[in-house]
Amino acid sequence: MSEQIQVDVVIVGAGMVGLTLAAGLASNDLNILILEQRIDSLLDIDAVLHAQTQGFDPRVSALTCASQQILTAVGAWQYMQDCRISPYEFMDVWDGEGTGHIHFSAQDLHEPVLGHIVENRVTLAALHKVIKQANNIELELGVSVVELSNSEDGCRSISLDDGRVIKASLVVAADGALSKTRQMAGIPMWEWDYGHDAIVTTVKTEKQHGETAWQRFTEDGPLAFLPLSSDDRENYCSIVWSTSPLHAKTLMALDDKDFCVELERAFEQRLGQILSVDKRFSFPLKQRHAKRYVEQNFAAIGDAAHTIHPLAGQGVNLGLMDAAQLVDTLLEAKNRDESIGSENVLKRFQRARRTENLQMSAAMEGFKRLFDNKQPLLRLARNMGMNLLDQLAPIKNHIVQDVMGLSGNLPTLAKRPIKE
Repeated sequence: MSEQIQVDVVIVGAGMVGLTLAAGLASNDLNILILEQRIDSLLDIDAVLHAQTQGFDPRVSALTCASQQILTAVGAWQYMQDCRISPYEFMDVWDGEGTGHIHFSAQDLHEPVLGHIVENRVTLAALHKVIKQANNIELELGVSVVELSNSEDGCRSISLDDGRVIKASLVVAADGALSKTRQMAGIPMWEWDYGHDAIVTTVKTEKQHGETAWQRFTEDGPLAFLPLSSDDRENYCSIVWSTSPLHAKTLMALDDKDFCVELERAFEQRLGQILSVDKRFSFPLKQRHAKRYVEQNFAAIGDAAHTIHPLAGQGVNLGLMDAAQLVDTLLEAKNRDESIGSENVLKRFQRARRTENLQMSAAMEGFKRLFDNKQPLLRLARNMGMNLLDQLAPIKNHIVQDVMGLSGNLPTLAKRPIKE
């Protein structure tokens, strides 16, 4: 007979979103088990600190002020500050096929920064350190879920590849865009191809980035230069180049020198010459959205529930907001003596997050289509609109405040403490 284990919450996936959910529940008496298939996912904060003298992680995230507050509230940000985090005060966006241009400044919002560019390994390591300190959280690596049962007796059962069976009041899928857990739950997805591949890498530039996040809309897709901090001042950027699959294949086949030349041309040499480039990675971009996020004793969060185009860098921020909102929902249910796995309870989380996530998905799709369109009249209107918005400071600042998570109905973890 297989071994059976009973817990309150099983989180499948030890990425940033899954770990943030666990960390947000750490101060409560819920018994939490995190399952992660990869055995190399456990990051030690001291090892990451040592790695700061080495190269950059090609995977970075543009964390908003709301995400910073969530990570502060769960105790991770204090460790991240000891590592390499890169604040940015400005954002420059322009249409490479016209004259449209928008400039954003933290000073206009009376904020110290617009956000931070942070290597994913830094965020993960800090969250691992928080998890290690929690008495009610266990993390298991190198285990796979092979079966997810239907709800019965107020629980779901998860069968693992080592023969064990885990019973939980709530199973949370946080295992990424191709979530096997979500598929086992039978939750269908809307999915469509953006017609873009993204190339990501780190480059060294001739000129300093000036704590500015740069984005140029090219004829094939957006190209972003995201500022990175280093000991030798401000000459490193993480790039995300979204372009057609054929163009991406051509770019990936170039040697480093020729790739740097193409990158300089595409970026209009805003930061001078590209002096060096790290190893490049390429992957297709798809938009996905779950037709529902929850069922009885089950919820999907982060990329397991939705993925969007990286042109605004909002993917991980939406996931962290999912985690923070689910923390609110579960703790509210506990205070009301409700079952945390009740579908009616979990639908509160879905109502709070699904509309906002769909709106962001629609906005990204709209931006992509707007800049993909090559009709002269639409291009003219697009450029006039960008320049007009740049001059309308109140509207422009309101938009960026929403994106930064400085306004709106925020989960508790994302709210800044009230100053006395």
